[in-house]
Order: sequence, then structure tokens, then C-alpha cells
Amino acid sequence: MPFLNEFLLIASVHLLAVASPGPDFAIILKQSLRFGRKTALYTSLGIGSGILVHVAYSLVGIGVLIASDERLYTVLKYIAASYFLYLAWHGLRAKKPTEIKEEQLSQCEQQPSNKKAYLTGFLINGLNIKATLFFVSLFSMVISPTTPIDIKLAYGLYMAFATALWFSFLSVLLGHNIIRHRLLAYGYWLDRVMGGVLLLLAIQLLLSDLNSSLV
Repeated sequence: MPFLNEFLLIASVHLLAVASPGPDFAIILKQSLRFGRKTALYTSLGIGSGILVHVAYSLVGIGVLIASDERLYTVLKYIAASYFLYLAWHGLRAKKPTEIKEEQLSQCEQQPSNKKAYLTGFLINGLNIKATLFFVSLFSMVISPTTPIDIKLAYGLYMAFATALWFSFLSVLLGHNIIRHRLLAYGYWLDRVMGGVLLLLAIQLLLSDLNSSLV
């Protein structure tokens, strides 16, 4: 198989990228602890679907344009930073429940619909500027220019599926009753920590734009 080595390289790089802590992991942890396995699974499907956004613009060359056009890149960074700040605000405001009961947690924060959970995952990945750079680099440097577009599309579909599968696994693991109830006692601290992580990511995006303008 002529593209097997290329696929194995892509799969390895993608596995390292998707397994590293970031906004995707932060939102899955929050959804699993606050709302349970079902909500986290729909969020995981949204994250996997968000990969297709990066794949699509990488295939048509828009990703290279975004990376090379400073104005477009800056606009995208501000959109991503704003969304991260929105999620961080909710995470940092997490409060300790009076008792560690699932019914009381659901009263503290309204259970999102399946559609909203999916959309949250889709946006958190689709607006991830680091994912933008990752896929632009992947499709321009790792994948050979001579690779047929249908093979590139297959790579993209694989990465979307693998991403959804990985975060679904985390959702099932974190949403398991025993694990979840043990974590619920300190779940509000995890919400705050993950809110802090998203806040730092947003600040990093904004400062990177400020530093580039000062150079």
C-alpha cells in the first residue's frame, strides 16, 4: 500500500496532538462531571466534527491563506479568544454543592440539550487556533503534495473519527458512576482549574497578537 507509511505517520502525530491537554479535554472533563456521560458523548461528537472544518479549509488551501494573511489570522484569534473567555467565565464561577448529589448538581446548572452539547464541542474545536496551525502544517508539510485528494480526505475523516472516539472514551471513563461520584466532591475545583486553563489560552492568544504588533 503506497500511502501506508504516510498514514501511519499522520496517525501517530495526530494521536499525540489529540491526547495532549487542551480546550477539548477541558470541556469534556467539565461536561462529564457536571452533566454526565450522555452530554459528554454528544460534546465528543461535536469535537470530532469540528476536525472536518480544519480538514475542509486545508484541502482547498484556505488554511494556508489564513496562516499567511495577518488580518484574517488576527480576526480568527480574537474570535477564538472570546469563546475561550466565555467558557472560562462559567468554569471559574463554579460553586461547591451543598451535598454531593447528582440531582443537586443539575439544579445548579441547567442540563444542556444534546444539540447544545454537540455545538459546544464543535465550536471549541472549530475555533481552536492551535488546531488551525496543526492542520495547515500537517497538510502542507507532512502529507505529500502528490497524495490524491481522495486519500487526503480519507486521512481527514480518519482523524475526525479518531478524535471523536478518543473523547468518547474519556467521556465514558469520566462519566462512570464510581469515578464520577468520587470526583464530584472536588468537581467544582476541576471546573475552576479548567476555567483557568481556558483563560490562560485566551490570554496567550491575545498576547501573541500584541507581541506580533510590537515587533
